[in-house]
Amino acid sequence: MAIDYYAVLGVERDASADEIKRAFRSVARRSHPDANPGDPHAEERFKQAAEAYEVLSDPDRRRRYDRGDTIDLGDLFGGGFGGIDDILRSVFGDGPFSDPFSFGGGARTRSRGRDILARVEVSLTEAAFGTETEVGFRADRACPACNGDGTAPGSSRVGCATCGGAGQVRVARRSFLGTMMTVGACPDCQGVGTVVEDPCPECEGRGVANAEQHVTVEIPPGVSTGTRLRLTGRGEVAGPGASAGDLFVEVVVAEDERFRRDGDDLIHHVTVGLSEAALGTEVYVPLIGGGEQAVEIPAGAQPGWMTRVRGEGMGRLGRRGRGDLIVVADVVVPVDLSEEESDLLRRYAELRGERPSQPSRWRRARR
Repeated sequence: MAIDYYAVLGVERDASADEIKRAFRSVARRSHPDANPGDPHAEERFKQAAEAYEVLSDPDRRRRYDRGDTIDLGDLFGGGFGGIDDILRSVFGDGPFSDPFSFGGGARTRSRGRDILARVEVSLTEAAFGTETEVGFRADRACPACNGDGTAPGSSRVGCATCGGAGQVRVARRSFLGTMMTVGACPDCQGVGTVVEDPCPECEGRGVANAEQHVTVEIPPGVSTGTRLRLTGRGEVAGPGASAGDLFVEVVVAEDERFRRDGDDLIHHVTVGLSEAALGTEVYVPLIGGGEQAVEIPAGAQPGWMTRVRGEGMGRLGRRGRGDLIVVADVVVPVDLSEEESDLLRRYAELRGERPSQPSRWRRARR
């Protein structure tokens, strides 16, 4: 049964040339075998997509295909540097970053330093308002003896004879698509384009030395435990011509006995006596930024009564403003009452029509 090329690319029969090109670009990326390891059908889907584009992108072939004529694509997947390779170049271009499958000229592939993970602890107050702190870690850095060049004093790096200083080499390889030209980093200079003839005695030509490092990190307001900050290029150095890795700083926020955190809000509990809850009172609560705030607790406040002090909570990470301070009243029922206190409460109970338990004989005898 004939293949429906329009269905293969997922376009309508009246699709424009640009729509067909965009559709093939998308399908080719999704169906390429390199992007689908272990999928035995990926190769066939990719071939069908290439056939569909080869037919529908050519106006004459497309007219004949629409009439129902048989289209001979010749040796589209055969050897040589034409065929499928030319299709990919026409769609993805020939620039250093435009070919997603590395069939054409690629950029130099250079090594990169490792990413480093460091942890830092800050107080809740520092997390609320932000701070600067120093983070220490051990990793490779540029060798101080040769400034990361890898060469001995008085010498310098020389051009690589293998790649002629280009840092990359071209290699022909065969695949189901035919013979393809791939570009990779030069194995002798690792993509740098130069090599060391007289190595630095301190780092043996590596250009790096392991050492303790210290970096000042700005902690933004509103961070919480587990927040990771990324400092691009502040990680490990990997030698001449290589880019440095990144430094990830994981924040740990210390506990604060005054507050419990709930997102951007802070929760503070105050102890309120039975009479204070019944008659109302004024309490003073601590603020995360220092000082105190007077809070009125109304008469008749029940256990768990709460109020908000606006804008006295945590900073909002990546946003303006601050959360709130939530004040919760913990109404405490008195214990170990004195005789006078008990008598007063019983008088109160009589007035309220309440029936508290009577004291035991043993307690009356002690009186």
